[in-house]
Amino acid sequence: MTTNDWPDSPLDAVDTAFAALTDGPRPLSLDLTPFGGADGLPTGVTDLPTLHRWLLAHPRAYTARDLVWRELIRRARTNRPEWVIAATALAMPALRHHAGRLRAGWPGDARDVDAEILTGFLTALRDRVDIDRPAPYAALAAAGWRAGFEARRRDGAEATPVDDLEHAVGPRTPRRPYGHSDLLIRRAVQLRIIDAVDEQPYIDLRLGNRAPEPIAARLGISVDTLRHRIRRIDSRLAAALADGLLSGPTAPERRQQLATAAATRERIRARRAPRPAARPATPAAA
Repeated sequence: MTTNDWPDSPLDAVDTAFAALTDGPRPLSLDLTPFGGADGLPTGVTDLPTLHRWLLAHPRAYTARDLVWRELIRRARTNRPEWVIAATALAMPALRHHAGRLRAGWPGDARDVDAEILTGFLTALRDRVDIDRPAPYAALAAAGWRAGFEARRRDGAEATPVDDLEHAVGPRTPRRPYGHSDLLIRRAVQLRIIDAVDEQPYIDLRLGNRAPEPIAARLGISVDTLRHRIRRIDSRLAAALADGLLSGPTAPERRQQLATAAATRERIRARRAPRPAARPATPAAA
């Protein structure tokens, strides 16, 4: 295919790239054996077009779909770019459905809607969907919808939200009684309700809906440890809100209590941190 033959629509371009990856004697494939035939899923090495057709023919095979999509997302995040194309192509029915709805009444170029949807999907695929939560495919599709809807909103066009996707999206930041959530977190850090080292990870997870794996790796801790840490912050924030600490003045003695609790957390973390390996003794000079 020449450059002049390449599709103008971003969604059509993904389909064209996927066709190239799955054509020929060695098409892009996935070994489904580890999934144990969940929901009747085929086993063995299966080419992606065959897998795609099976998923479309079994829309209620939720367990199988989640297993497949978790593996697709892992590969898209850690392997070569062809798995990004593959994951996007397998999501194309949902993305095209959203594009069709969002294009209605769109005053500009329909390809702009396609591009916004694709960008939202790819951003979520890269690091924002939590693969340990149910329905990662629905969360990816919802991210594409939201990006397209936001583009319409900026342009002044009206669109009707999709009612059946919002429940599948990952964790939401609870509504606050005042201000912006990032300002609330900044005050919580100042009061040492949130430790400074946890500020950005908490923002990334709770406000940015980013995936936990890269954040945990950056911090040098397990994903489970990161989840426990974030949940404890949630509890401390909820208690602080109930006590009015984040919406009014804080007494000096209460600030001291918070500082003492923070110092205790810091000591506990220091004790749990892995110790560096001891260096071998240097032989004495002759």
